[in-house]
Amino acid sequence: MIRSLFFAGLLMGFSASAQVSLKSDALQLHWTKNTDGWKLNQLSVKNKKAWVALPAVSGEYTLLYAANLPDSTFNNSFPEPQYHYIVPLWKALIQPVPMNTAGEAVHFYPSDAVTAGKEVLFSKHSKEADITASWRIDPQFPSDIRVKITLTAKQTGYFSLATPTVATVKEAELAWGGIPGYFQSNAIEHDFVKANVYMQGIPDKPVIVRERTAATLSPFISAKNNITMAVIPDPGTGRDPWERDAKTQSTWQLGLSLMNRKASLTPTAYHPVLGEKGSLLQKGDTVSFSFRYTVQYADWYTVYKHAVNDVYHFADFLALKKTSQSLTSRILSMHKYLVDAKTSLWKTEDYKGLTIGAQAYLGGVYGSEKDAMKNSDYGAMWMLANITNDPALKQDRLPYARNFKLQQQDLTTGFFYGAAAGQYYLTKSKRWTEEWGPYVEPVGLTYYMLMDAGNILLFQPKDTALKHTLQLAADKLLAWMSNSGQWQVAYDHVTQAPLFKEVEDLRPTFYGLLIAYKILHNKKYLDAARKGADWYIKNAVEKGHFLGVCGDTRFVPDFATGQSAQALLELYDVTKEEKYKQAAIQTARLYTTSIYTHPIPTTKEKIVNGVKRQDWEISQVGLSFEHGGTLGSANHRGPILLASHAGMFVRMFTLTHDSLFLNMARAAALGRDAFVDKETSVASYYWDVMNKGAGPYPHHAWWQIGWITDYLLAEAEMRSGGQVKFPRGFITPKVGPHQSYGFAPGKVNGVTADLLLEEGLLKTTSPYLDYYCAINREQKKLFFILLNNDDEVLQTNIQIADSTIPIKIPPYGIKVLETKQK
Repeated sequence: MIRSLFFAGLLMGFSASAQVSLKSDALQLHWTKNTDGWKLNQLSVKNKKAWVALPAVSGEYTLLYAANLPDSTFNNSFPEPQYHYIVPLWKALIQPVPMNTAGEAVHFYPSDAVTAGKEVLFSKHSKEADITASWRIDPQFPSDIRVKITLTAKQTGYFSLATPTVATVKEAELAWGGIPGYFQSNAIEHDFVKANVYMQGIPDKPVIVRERTAATLSPFISAKNNITMAVIPDPGTGRDPWERDAKTQSTWQLGLSLMNRKASLTPTAYHPVLGEKGSLLQKGDTVSFSFRYTVQYADWYTVYKHAVNDVYHFADFLALKKTSQSLTSRILSMHKYLVDAKTSLWKTEDYKGLTIGAQAYLGGVYGSEKDAMKNSDYGAMWMLANITNDPALKQDRLPYARNFKLQQQDLTTGFFYGAAAGQYYLTKSKRWTEEWGPYVEPVGLTYYMLMDAGNILLFQPKDTALKHTLQLAADKLLAWMSNSGQWQVAYDHVTQAPLFKEVEDLRPTFYGLLIAYKILHNKKYLDAARKGADWYIKNAVEKGHFLGVCGDTRFVPDFATGQSAQALLELYDVTKEEKYKQAAIQTARLYTTSIYTHPIPTTKEKIVNGVKRQDWEISQVGLSFEHGGTLGSANHRGPILLASHAGMFVRMFTLTHDSLFLNMARAAALGRDAFVDKETSVASYYWDVMNKGAGPYPHHAWWQIGWITDYLLAEAEMRSGGQVKFPRGFITPKVGPHQSYGFAPGKVNGVTADLLLEEGLLKTTSPYLDYYCAINREQKKLFFILLNNDDEVLQTNIQIADSTIPIKIPPYGIKVLETKQK
């Protein structure tokens, strides 16, 4: 039948010959026929004026077929049983389908080819199925080849279509490869756990990963000849995480790989996935797979952005967004939530004669009996108290949070002297503990001693006790650093032996020593910070290898990568060494691959907990992982609403003029009302719980105040061209790169001013108007820094004191009003 259709095509004006071709200003593809069928024998890419031919071109097709549902297997060698959150994901990871060993692989070249106008049509018939494929150059993007493969089953069974192999890259020629959200590296890694659990290196097996944590649906390979190949499935091929009225995050419709079934390096996609939705066909059933190749003389980031912006139309999302509550309003409402001990679960305990204070933590903690206490963002706590001048915070919260920090340090003589005793305090057993085991991490010194104490000392520089705490912590961190600038991941609390030696401390641990330098002004800390950063750049940034900071997932990569970008940028600000700026930019670019860019948001109606929502309202697009990859929480929970990276991305836009950073910041921050609890204005942490509020994480409200402030003030600085600028403090622990403010005056149009935010200073009915205030008390000048956070002109009235003032602000614009303080 296929052959008869082929010859019928000739009669309709199609042409057939021993060679078929596709050409554009950017690409040339030529196929020739031999005894095996139609092979691709030339693929050339335009490099300015010259054509560069890719080696190892192929054109081979692959069909996966199984008569029965693929078998399941399980190897219990990893991880340890206490990591119960990730054990099911590990079991799923090593099944035959993701390991790409399931079914029979049918490799073939088309038997027939014709040219039909600007398309080339191929066909093949086998005992399993009849297959046709159309290839054409995208007229809008001359580096793209649009392909549609259609399969008609000739027998019942499970089918999966793979994208044909246009060309392969030898291991020695690999410059960079990646699947956003999963792998990113310049080399193949033969250690299965390192590659497939920690995403450190390209796996040496043709593993197939799910779209649920593939942030952008585009596997890519860059060769050392500067040619990048990518496969980009058409929008709509992957799963919708909320199809109608319930979570469908784990539906598996699209598989992605950096190798073909024969384990040759080439970007590859599979649809449907063998044994999954849509793969079971009866005789006569059809299934289609539409995708594009992009082949460019360009680096990986250029090709990746093409997938994000041109194919998945990321920037268009901002035009759909509507907002019902401004970010400033959320800060003011969360302030009320946090000073209410009942809603925020604030509690105090007596510990060694001191009253320590923190919020109850009801999540999983090693040794906890639901009695854990934790403070999250010390910089935000001191910032809000200072800019609101709230006595409830200054008198009833900060002194006890300070005591908590002082007692959090291990002062027992010996190996751990000066380290953090633990991230949490357990009230029943009256002891400190780490999140997921009896160990101490050097990065815990950076987080819970140096970041937190450093932020407090910006507001309280004469606090000698806290300064002593910081110095002890800095000296311990310095002592634990190796001669190469590396730290261990952790030490056993009993034996003091290093733990997790199968991985390296690829985290921004060095940043703690930069804080020590800024507070203590001793150059030895700066020298050590540079040594640690140099090691980190060589072993983490240049290789694309990162480690996370969440013990419950055994430190799989997470938001600590975003922190690293800001930490390197801070080191550049101090040293002015270009290598730190470039490393910061590269890390930030890598972190964009932890931001969802699919599926394309729409206005389709959906039901969430009985409430009608439009699809864009609950979209994952623009949101980041807690941790992604094969074992991260995003596999089942989806992304998080805690957009700590937003301010850093705005700063990266200012530095690079790369609009992806700015669009991603705004996509994360704006129009997320469907995830905000109306009673408290606290957003949920995980995407899948929608608007259930803080839940077991009441301390997250501090992080939310912290990141929102960082984002708004970063936007104000960028939009004003630096005319509105306030000093930034230190990065918050754990969840990302946002920084504190309010410890020192900034500048507003050349006038020195202190940040100020109080309920009632400004009244507005527009949810698109965000604002911050600043005051120069000596000159009695009060500034209102007004931001239009919408893509349309904002015309509204605001009320300041007894005056009603009409304002007009351009899309994503800024306006500064100056008034006299009474």
